[in-house]
Amino acid sequence: MFRLCSFLLPVLFTFIAHADSLSGPIRVIDADTIDIGAPHNIRLLDIDAAEGEQTCRDGNAVLACGQMATDAARKLYGGRLADCEAHGRDRYGRYLAVCHVDGRDMNAELVRLGLARTYRGVPTYFEEQKEAILLSRGLWAYDMEDPAIFRAAQRAQRAEDFAPAPGGCPIKGNISENGRIYQLPGSRDYGRTRISPERGERWFCSEGEARAAGWRRAGG
Repeated sequence: MFRLCSFLLPVLFTFIAHADSLSGPIRVIDADTIDIGAPHNIRLLDIDAAEGEQTCRDGNAVLACGQMATDAARKLYGGRLADCEAHGRDRYGRYLAVCHVDGRDMNAELVRLGLARTYRGVPTYFEEQKEAILLSRGLWAYDMEDPAIFRAAQRAQRAEDFAPAPGGCPIKGNISENGRIYQLPGSRDYGRTRISPERGERWFCSEGEARAAGWRRAGG
């Protein structure tokens, strides 16, 4: 819950919805998003953290860097009291805010520790980021794609996955080490199956057409 003046409950929440100053105990959602009991989550302003499913590399090892950053932020801030100044909302309705814990700028601290980075093109925490890079702190010790680039690639992938099938024929006939198999919409590997006509792969309008051409159903 907020620490705000004591009004009757209906009045309190009407006021909170339009407040610039918000306060409450932190529940970390990820390294740049928190919940303090407000009507909406708080997106920490001008910083960007690895997405939950994002990975990074340490030599040949693949690490779950998004989860690592979230876990570290929880260890640092979970349950502590945050005082936040909101500066509008993002497109998801979250408050965009700078938060302080024990008088220290939480946004800046996350960047300084290498658990988040300054948002692309925004110089607010440039010095903190420079320090984290120089000392290889946090995720800067690993090879990781910029979170904004990662999200853009994920959006492009989803758009491709749900793009209309050419000619209205949605069955994917691909060629793999298992031979010629076809994937039906909704099947486990349908979304990640790519059709390369130059390799002899193709789309089918029906299972009968696929079988007649020598393809077999995936898993069959």
